Amino acid sequence: MLGTPVSQALAAECVPVLKDGWARLPPGPQPMMLAGFGRLENPCKTPASVVAVSSAAFMHASLHGTTQEGGVSRMREIDALPLAPGATATLAPGGLHLMLMHPSAPLKEGEQIAVGFTLADGRAFTAEIPVRKTAP
Repeated sequence: MLGTPVSQALAAECVPVLKDGWARLPPGPQPMMLAGFGRLENPCKTPASVVAVSSAAFMHASLHGTTQEGGVSRMREIDALPLAPGATATLAPGGLHLMLMHPSAPLKEGEQIAVGFTLADGRAFTAEIPVRKTAP
């Protein structure tokens, strides 16, 4: 980084963060899918776009959005979640959320799940989220 201004180096290292994350454990013996929530925040001075989600604890993880169409609630995977500098995207029931499908092992309340987020520019970050039966 010789010759690179410090502010540019810090901006290159800055990535969004997931705050207050959690995954809802539905009732029943062993659920096949969980929904994850929290706030994706971009504290950086540059825009970012989340283009993929992964977790070793699940066979499939993705970002979903919920919309109302003709009075019917529909969930769809979203290809990208853009985050402007300083922006926050709320992941909440009935809106944007993580879809965590087919756990690789039984889950229990209080367990921590590592969720990875990949940005459009190839950078990545990870968040640890607890499994909960009810919202915090």
